Amino acid sequence: MKNPARYLVTSALPYANGPLHIGHIAGAYLSADIYVRYLRLKGADVKFVCGSDEHGIPITLRAIKEQRTPQEVVNEFHELNKKTFEQFGISFDIYHRTSDRLHHQTATEFFIKLFNKGEFIKQASEQFYDEEARQFLADRYIEGTCPNCGNEKAYGDQCEKCGKSLSPEELINPHSTLSGKPPVKKQTTHWYLPLDKYQDEWLNDWLISKANVWKPNVYGQCKSWLDQKLQPRAVTRDLEWGVPVPLPEAEGKVLYVWFDAPIGYISATKALTDDWEKYWKDEDTKLVHFIGKDNIVFHCIIFPAMLKAEGSYILPDNVPANEFLNLEGNKLSTSRNWAIWLHEYMDEFPDKQDVMRYVLCTNMPETKDNDFTWKDFQSKNNSELVAILGNFVNRVMVLTEKHFESKVPLAGECSDLMDFMLKQKSAVATSLESYRFREAIQEVMNVVRHGNKLLTEKEPWKLIKTDKEATGIVLFDCLQIIANLVVLCEPFLPFTSQKLMLMLNLNPSILKWENIGKMNLLTPGHQLGTARLLFEKIEDEIIQKQIDQLHGNAAAIIAPVTSELKTVEAAAGKPAISYDDFAKLELRVGKILSAEKVQKADKLLQLKVDLGHDEVRTIVSGIAQFFQPENITGKKVTVVANLAPKKIRGIESHGMLLMAEDSAGRLSFVSPDEEAEVGSGIS
Repeated sequence: MKNPARYLVTSALPYANGPLHIGHIAGAYLSADIYVRYLRLKGADVKFVCGSDEHGIPITLRAIKEQRTPQEVVNEFHELNKKTFEQFGISFDIYHRTSDRLHHQTATEFFIKLFNKGEFIKQASEQFYDEEARQFLADRYIEGTCPNCGNEKAYGDQCEKCGKSLSPEELINPHSTLSGKPPVKKQTTHWYLPLDKYQDEWLNDWLISKANVWKPNVYGQCKSWLDQKLQPRAVTRDLEWGVPVPLPEAEGKVLYVWFDAPIGYISATKALTDDWEKYWKDEDTKLVHFIGKDNIVFHCIIFPAMLKAEGSYILPDNVPANEFLNLEGNKLSTSRNWAIWLHEYMDEFPDKQDVMRYVLCTNMPETKDNDFTWKDFQSKNNSELVAILGNFVNRVMVLTEKHFESKVPLAGECSDLMDFMLKQKSAVATSLESYRFREAIQEVMNVVRHGNKLLTEKEPWKLIKTDKEATGIVLFDCLQIIANLVVLCEPFLPFTSQKLMLMLNLNPSILKWENIGKMNLLTPGHQLGTARLLFEKIEDEIIQKQIDQLHGNAAAIIAPVTSELKTVEAAAGKPAISYDDFAKLELRVGKILSAEKVQKADKLLQLKVDLGHDEVRTIVSGIAQFFQPENITGKKVTVVANLAPKKIRGIESHGMLLMAEDSAGRLSFVSPDEEAEVGSGIS
């Protein structure tokens, strides 16, 4: 779409069942924020909406595990994630939530519109039911043995050990996660969206029209779904938590979360502005969804099908989905605490939002999975942000202060510089409008490199000794480059842009895309502000602390064992050990005397453990997301007692709890018999 009248930009609604990590940010939020900030600089009419996805099985499972209500769970993480986004500079116009009354009303009206148009298929079927819990079971509430790999903790929709997609009927010895009892089949009725009908009528042709518009990874995944032929998909479920199905015969049913959640974009826009319809129903609006690759089918096939079936909404112009970001060579894992949690990063690096934004942008997984490492983080900060951008600005500001009393020198001839800046302006814009953010930020850094090259060639620190006027011309040109960087950096490094604006003593009115390429943003005699360092070098010990902390947090959840208590070495194919090696471990019966959460570490509990013989140990364990402190006090546990002490989050931890982790990442204690005496050895 060329020259749209307005833009509506959305980022995937994150589940409110846990905090945000850097993989989330690299997937759907940073790229969207950069794009929206660019559009605002151009003066475009743009709305940027997001919010918490507060329904669905992950939330109810966490609530059951923690003996809380789903509302308590979503309240906690909605507020945490909203604050984290704000601190990191993700500039939503609104961060809404799907438990909000307005969203329930909007989703209900959407369903009724499709129902009244006869778009749904009503169909009775037999589904699994827990007679003891008196509840129909969603696929994730059913576990059993995977017929493909033999994993006894496979879910009813997927085995997370081998990755095979499953149905509950395929599981061997299925049982309910609510009661542990085998489920029975019971008839129920649901409403289905006929995706197969839409595929034949219009979806095929519409998606083909996107072949050269959407990213290859996005179009390719959509095509594979269409090649397999779409099937009708249920829009209702037998659950209590969610948007109630607004039909008299649908008591005890809610809207399926995949149907409910994307309507959250609409309800968020409604909450934001009274003229919301022009952003959703005017063909001159460009709708862009920023998502991760796990949401492609929902935003490229199912949600467009819903919008088209309703009849009054526009369809997305583009869905620039990113791939996944790995961490230190391994897949991010929340259950194993192999993650960098954004709110914890903000606590430890409160003034380095732009460092992480820069590193994530330069590593953005736009077309393939990419990797984040702390060493690369350090290198990009020290060798690029400090040595290239920070050094350029500092040298220019210090020289101007020293030789021109921090006033902009007289102007010289800078037509070549203007041509260069206009060229870079065009390059950055082209990259951003093509959703190539890594390329765009490199074009910005090329402007800085050009400024450093100018300094190196002209050597104003030497030139000042013989020709002050010529020195002033060099510094004038360099100051104009910095003024242009105030605007160029704003989409990518907004906190840095603000610092530059203060240093140059400029008004925020400069923040317009049209100003890039102008060589009069600073007039001769303009009084500059105070120079200060934009970035600070990050030392090796800071990075090593983060690496140790990452491994320490993951190690606090002891290496998993299978439910049959087989060794993890055998399960993972690691080399066998000798009996003498095993005999070096000292396993003892302990009793948890107290437990409390570690500040600024959502995954960690600090435990006081009685090991008998008047010995009480402090042990830090990464089990906070699985157990409430009050529920494990007094519990007997198995402790690896002869591990060397290790500091985790500044707390000396002396010992490790023995835990079992199933294929879904859920933990349980490997507990001795209740009659076992505290302090007893285990052999």
